[in-house]
Amino acid sequence: MPENFSENLRSLCAEHGSIAQICREVGINRQQFNRYLNGTSLPAAHNLRRIARYFDIPEARLFAPRPEFEAQLSDAARTTPPGASDSFLEPFRGQQRNLKRYLGFYHAFFRTPSWGEGILCALTRLVEKDGFIVTRNLEVATDPEQSIRQISRYDGLVTQRGNRLFITEHERAHEGSVAQTILFSAHRQQLKYLRGMTMGLAWRPFPRPYAARAIWKRLDDRVSAREAIAACGVYPVRSPRIDPTVRNYLEASAAEDFPDMPGSILL
Repeated sequence: MPENFSENLRSLCAEHGSIAQICREVGINRQQFNRYLNGTSLPAAHNLRRIARYFDIPEARLFAPRPEFEAQLSDAARTTPPGASDSFLEPFRGQQRNLKRYLGFYHAFFRTPSWGEGILCALTRLVEKDGFIVTRNLEVATDPEQSIRQISRYDGLVTQRGNRLFITEHERAHEGSVAQTILFSAHRQQLKYLRGMTMGLAWRPFPRPYAARAIWKRLDDRVSAREAIAACGVYPVRSPRIDPTVRNYLEASAAEDFPDMPGSILL
């Protein structure tokens, strides 16, 4: 059975290109992965699960006799050709190792035409699930007159290209909008702030797409979920509750990116 695993793994790798790339995307050390390929070691349960998810096959099939394994792969190739969803999801697969250091909670700040001059603070979490890095986003906003209260929830996927994070999210509501955010850290070791741009749909006074600067601030582990949610909302630009680093970045967009718009631009 161990020899079946190593032979089957080598066969899969031969179809997927660079071993180094596979190791990076699966999140397993190259030296350890070589031991799996050589048959001198078998993966622990969590690494076995990672490998199976990466190649999109059941864990047990990795230990099947070689003829049976090859036959099953051939059958799968004939009966399940790649679809549109497979092509879309491919950039988001195997990002666990690349994005491990970004996992956690953030307050996401941006300025949207829906709330005029205000700065919207939302709560976002990056977490690993089923072989992907996913986002969970909560927006809670009330207008100054307390007459309108908006609660929006988004789910999304994250991938990294170079030193940029690409986040695609969809609103959970029926026929909800789709948002795209691109972020980067100023320095590789600096993860407190992630800066970039977001593009979404302003929902009032009427629906129109917009693009605006966005900045995410990583939350300290000591901050409770209740405290993190309570901080969400719409703040005046000069509110003392807005971090100066956040304010300065969002205000710079008005002068540098979109001189005629308060931090965002309608398209």
